[in-house]
Formats: sequence, C-alpha cells, structure tokens
Amino acid sequence: MRTPSQHFQPELHEPVLVSLIEELRHTEGLDPRSFDRILRRHPKNGKGAFKKSEIVQAYRRFAPRYGWQDEQSFMSKVRSKPVRTDSGVAPVTVLSKPFPCPGRCVFCPSDVRMPKSYLSMEPGAQRAAHHRFDPFSQTSARLQAFANNGHAVGKIELIVLGGTWSFYPESYQIWFVERCLAAMNTFGRADWRPEADRAHESAIPFEEWGRELDGRALGEGYNAAVSKVLRRGTSSVGADDLERSHFESLCETQRENEDAKVRCVGLVLETRPDYVDEAEVIRLRRLGATKIQLGIQSLSDPILTLNQRGHDVAATRRATRLLREAGFKIHAHWMPNLLGATPESDREDFERLFEDPDFRPDELKIYPNSLIESAELMVHYEAGRWRPYTEHELIELIVHCMARTPAYCRLTRVIRDIPGHDIVVGNRCSNMREIAEALLDRRGLPSVDIRSREIRGRSLDPETLQLEQLRYQSSAGEEVFLQFVTPSGGLAGFLRLSLPHSTSFVAELGRSAVIREVHVYGQVADPGEASLGRAQHAGLGTRLIEAAADLARQAGFSTMAVISAIGTRSYYRRLGFTDGALYLHRGLELDWE
Repeated sequence: MRTPSQHFQPELHEPVLVSLIEELRHTEGLDPRSFDRILRRHPKNGKGAFKKSEIVQAYRRFAPRYGWQDEQSFMSKVRSKPVRTDSGVAPVTVLSKPFPCPGRCVFCPSDVRMPKSYLSMEPGAQRAAHHRFDPFSQTSARLQAFANNGHAVGKIELIVLGGTWSFYPESYQIWFVERCLAAMNTFGRADWRPEADRAHESAIPFEEWGRELDGRALGEGYNAAVSKVLRRGTSSVGADDLERSHFESLCETQRENEDAKVRCVGLVLETRPDYVDEAEVIRLRRLGATKIQLGIQSLSDPILTLNQRGHDVAATRRATRLLREAGFKIHAHWMPNLLGATPESDREDFERLFEDPDFRPDELKIYPNSLIESAELMVHYEAGRWRPYTEHELIELIVHCMARTPAYCRLTRVIRDIPGHDIVVGNRCSNMREIAEALLDRRGLPSVDIRSREIRGRSLDPETLQLEQLRYQSSAGEEVFLQFVTPSGGLAGFLRLSLPHSTSFVAELGRSAVIREVHVYGQVADPGEASLGRAQHAGLGTRLIEAAADLARQAGFSTMAVISAIGTRSYYRRLGFTDGALYLHRGLELDWE
C-alpha cells in the first residue's frame, strides 16, 4: 500500500501550496468551515482540494526554505482526527495472524481469514490483511499514516490484538513484538523501507483459502480450517522459520527502542483468564507488556458454561490477582446479552465487576453480543433459546453501566464496531455511547470514568490543579489512584499505585510498592519537545511520582518499583530509578532529590 508521502510531489504545486500554508499559518481560530473555505481558495490543479496529508508533507518539505518555525502550532490546525492522540500517546493497533484458538465460545465468529473473533470487513482487520499480518509492515503503515496527518509519533502505545495471544508459540510472540519495535526503531531513517520486511507474505494466503464458516453447520471447525491454511503456507515457503526469534534478540531491539525517535511507551497484549499463570505473567513481562486485555466476558459461572467459554469465574479471579500483583494494567472485556443472560442479570453482573475487590479493572470494554452467521449461537437463535436485546433495553443497560463506572476506570468502548452487513440480528447503532451520554445528561447522572473527564488537547494552568486520591481494595492489596484535577473537574493526569498486602510471587518485586501506570494528558509530544501549557510538559508526571513515593513511604514500604514500558525507562532513570531484570526500582529510605 503506497502512502501519500510516496507519490505526492509538493514541488509540482509549490506556489499554491506556499500560499495555502501561509494563510493557514496566519489564521486564528480556525474551524472546519473556515478551513474548507481556505482550501477552496487554493485549489489543487485549479479544481480539486489538497488532502491534509499533502499539506502536512508540503509544510515539512518547504519549512527550511521559507523559514517556517511553527510546526507544532501549524499541525494543531491541520491535524486529522486529533482525538486519536489527545490522550497523550499515539495508539498503533496490529493483528497477529489467524491461528487455532483454545476456546469454543458459541458467540464467537469463525472467519478463517482472521484471528479468532475478528471479521474480515472490520477496518483494522482489513489493514492487517493487506499487510498479510506482517508486524513490521503493519506498524510502519500506521506510523506513516499518523505522520502524514500531522500527528507526532514519538510516543506509541502498541496494541496487539488477535485471538488468544498466550496460545501462540513463544517464538512467534517474540518475533512479532521484535518486528513491531524494529519498525519503530527504523521509522524515518534514510534506509527505512516499509515494504521491505514482507518476504514471507505469500506464505499464508488467507484471502485465497479463507472462508467464513456457517455456525449452523460446523463440520470442519475454525481450528481445523486455519491449521490447513497454515500447513499450506509453511510447506510452500517455510513461514514458520521466518516467524521465529529469541529473547536475547528481542532484548537488543528493546534497548535500541529506549532512545529511538519513536518509542514504545506501552505494550498491550490480549489473552484469556485460563491462560494466565505465574509463568505466563513473567513471559508477558519479558516481552515488554505493560497492559493486558483480558476477556472475562461474564462473572457468572452458569453463563460461562452455557456459552462454552472454557473457564470459570475462579480463573478470572486468579488471573486478575496475578496480573495486578505483577503491576500490569488490566483492561477487561465484558459482554452483555450472552446466551442465558437478561438485562437484569447483566446489571447484576456489571455491579460485581466493581463491588468485588477480586476484579475492579483499570479499563473496560463493553461488547454487547451481536449475532454473526459464522457463530454457533445461530443454532440457539433459530431454536428460540437466545434473542438480542431491543435497542431500548441495550441503551438502558449501557446508561446503567456508564453511570456506575468508577472514577479510577477508563471505559474505553461501549460497543464493538462490527460492519452492519455482518450482523444477522443485534445492535447496529454505531453511536450508542453518544446516545447514552445524552441520556445521562438529561437525567442528571454524571459519568465520572476516566475517558469522560480527560482534558485531551486543552491547555491548562498547572498551578490551578488539585491533587486528589481515591483508595480502594484489590485482591493484591490497597490501590491508590492519584489524580490531578482542574477546577472544572477535568482530568490532567493520574498515577496508579499498588500497596501490596504480601510478598509478590515475582521475586524481583518482593514487597515493593508498585507504580502500575503514570499517564499525563494532552496532545502527543515527541520526547524532549517542550510545549507551554501542555500537560505532558508541565512536570505533572514527576509530581505524581513524588507524591506516590511519599504515600508508599508513609505506608511503611522501603522500596518502590515501576512496571516501565520500553520507551519510558530513561525517564524513570532520570528520577532515581535503577534497572532490574523486569522492573525499575527506587529506594524510599530517604527523600530523593
């Protein structure tokens, strides 16, 4: 896939582009309507409009020649979809290849062109398929897309989705993460070639062999079909040999990323509760993961059994405790409208998520169940054993959940963006969250979760911020949620501090207090880039860490550890932390200066 930067030649349009850029630079209070008017006054080839990505490329090409030195201000005017980086990092989502799944969930679609549970027409899945699920190519393309549209790419949260990550071979896991990091390490270099790392792309032609299975007639199941495709691929070109690496090689790539221009400041991996044990937690940490997306789906054993989930609630309790004890952020997936559930039982199930200390996730995705033809749920639907909630029932349930999500949790999603033509029956409303928020406003029920309070790209006065703390119990100990709040209630930054009750099974942690997350909001700023009035460069992160150190010291802890991402290690070292095998550590006996 060619990007605009690879075929657009700004020099061919230099006079009109310079005139366009000059007008944009000197226009204050630019809104979409006035932006369009300016575009029309400077047409491309006398008739069409320049794309934002072309304007961005032209600015960067001509800036030295014309002495423009306001790139940050200019990009804020032309940036496409600024909300994507308003939370402080640029999220890059990639998919692992289709692979057999250990689950037999009746609600899960079976598209053998995709990792289990994903559909080939979903936008992210289409991008992954175009790049044949190659991690280097996927990552490079997303970085280029961000850069083309005026976003800074210095701080990347890498989100790896697709099936049950823990079920993939370890060598594949290491290779996949290593190639994603390699794409970051080389991005923007003179020798960077985003298409050069796809030598094995023909090994797994899923678009040729793949087909969507019929959930009512599962003769050859998903695993058998995918295995057949994988065998065809490996027998022809030896993809299995190309998709291997080892931890020593990964460590070298991680060390390079620590000081790269594009740094991985968060690595998110997706797995099932029943595949999380002590050894798996250590492996996830060695890969560099800092957050785990955990498919809990339900907290009812009868519902889990009916839906053939393959694990019970006890497995979710165990996985949550182990991950939290090791300092991971926990991003739970929860599915209302499963087989056997009702709106009333789902309300009760949601209450358990935050009332029971064994759960209380840091982030949550709500995925209302929709019927896909390739899911075994088709059998139960046609037999009358399952029905989709009405739109009214579903909206009321979402309103209930949003109103009861606590301030320490980020409700990242309340609907899955499944293409409407893939849904047999079920929700097709793509703006469910917007409707629910409007209902909450009308009823005077504030939503206090993190996402609803983020200041995003707004400027702020650090002197007006109030440092507040929320405390709650978890299965691993006491959690402290430290937050900087604006006078109007906006969230400028926060820190998650764990004060464990006992010694961790991770030998390196012992009985340290653990910083599980530090997040400061505002538009993404590249490492070292200064910006007046932006929360990311107002020292809020350092202030939060020092406040956490004081609290840990007062609670009787002599050491504090942090589950640092690869690209934030140097930041913590500057604050007095020293390297351990998997974490960074700082003594608390004396105040650090």
